[in-house]
Amino acid sequence: MYVRKKRRMVAEINVVPYIDVMLVLLIIFMVTTPIITQGVKVELPKSDAEPIEQMKDGKTPLVATVDEGGLYYFEKDGVNKGPFNAQEMQLEVAGTLQLEPGTQVIIKGDGRVNYSAIIQLLNLLKDAGAPSVGLMTDDVEQN
Repeated sequence: MYVRKKRRMVAEINVVPYIDVMLVLLIIFMVTTPIITQGVKVELPKSDAEPIEQMKDGKTPLVATVDEGGLYYFEKDGVNKGPFNAQEMQLEVAGTLQLEPGTQVIIKGDGRVNYSAIIQLLNLLKDAGAPSVGLMTDDVEQN
């Protein structure tokens, strides 16, 4: 008579399907990340200025942008707002600065924008209560 031996149960986890799923997710995220980058496309002027140091209190600066069409935008904590006209921009920036006084303000102006548009934005930010305003540029060594 043939006696059947009892088989022991295998208590191992097959992780190959999990690795396949993780690789597929990695590829999906790598493809979609460049697509979801946000912001206003501007061509910054070139300069060999020193980079701005991080703010001591850890606040992120408010970045005000004027594009080639003369529309205003601003970014705070990674959130882009706009487009605005001059009055709307002044109200939005003033409201943000009232909530977070002492926030550093930086102008990101397109290199093709007239100088007068940058000066108008500078005056608008000063009237909104910005304590100091800096100008953002690209490094000369970059393309």
